[in-house]
Amino acid sequence: MRERRADIEAAKGLAIVLVVFGHLVARQDPAGVDWYEPLRRAVYAFHMPLFLYLSGLVTVYSGFLQRRRAAFWGLARARAARLLVPFFGLGVLIVLGKCAAAGLVHVDNAPGSVGGGLRALVWDTAHSPALSIWYLIVLFVVSLGSVLLLDGRVALLPWLLLVSLVVFWVPLPERAYLDRVGMFAPFFLLGAAAGFAGARWDALVERIWPWAMAMFGACLMAIVVCGPESVFEERLSLLLVGAISLPAIHGLLRCSCFIPLQSIFLLLGRYCFMIYLFNTLFIGLAKGILLLAWSWDGAHFVVFACVLMGAGLMGPMALKRYAFRRVRYLDRMTD
Repeated sequence: MRERRADIEAAKGLAIVLVVFGHLVARQDPAGVDWYEPLRRAVYAFHMPLFLYLSGLVTVYSGFLQRRRAAFWGLARARAARLLVPFFGLGVLIVLGKCAAAGLVHVDNAPGSVGGGLRALVWDTAHSPALSIWYLIVLFVVSLGSVLLLDGRVALLPWLLLVSLVVFWVPLPERAYLDRVGMFAPFFLLGAAAGFAGARWDALVERIWPWAMAMFGACLMAIVVCGPESVFEERLSLLLVGAISLPAIHGLLRCSCFIPLQSIFLLLGRYCFMIYLFNTLFIGLAKGILLLAWSWDGAHFVVFACVLMGAGLMGPMALKRYAFRRVRYLDRMTD
């Protein structure tokens, strides 16, 4: 279990680095920069499927998905405290902060008003000013929905996965994050299936990961060079590339060749939730300050990218260590 926990923590650390990289540019791309968007397209083809897969693994290892339906309301209260309180608390903070800062510095995706921003936060997924934290809502829905539908019966999981794959292709409305629930539920259930398989899945991953990594790398290269539409239709690309990435990345992180880098990703993995919650705030603050004095177009963007990556990763870690650790409730909620 200790080894399994280590590879999961390291995978979370790698995934959160990719999340921060994907948040460097929110809406309008810098002029004269033709390398960032192709890389971001490739990252978006697999990084959130990886997160949901890891979440599915953790819910099995923690015993969450083995609980019966009778325990639902207790589980729902705990999940709400863990996921919904940070979502709405941070979401409101983002709306208020963006509205306050919009007249002072550059603000990405600033709402027209506080009321409009709060409505979009809850209802209008496509225009949510806090879209970067949608994972919290999706994890809340898919984890509790799985408990309700499985009722502790692991034998039902393949059927639930099959249903989720059918729903995956349904164009659900972009309301209350429903579209993202349908799009990412299969990856959570794949993680749950891997968790229930246990040692058999670990052994399979260790056998096939080099081949999976070769396929995964080829897909990413095609997306970078040709764009996702030229390789697969967008949803098919997400499903196939996301699914291939799971054994590829998990196997890599279990490989002895990765051990020299593991300590770095383990550290980031321990702060993963905090970084996920606050990276866009620190990126936005750093970006707004830098844009007061410099342009981020052309060659300047390399410097901007390095500074923003540092702000998105180190800022939340510093906030956790030097502020949240002093408040027991905040410290516990963001572990």
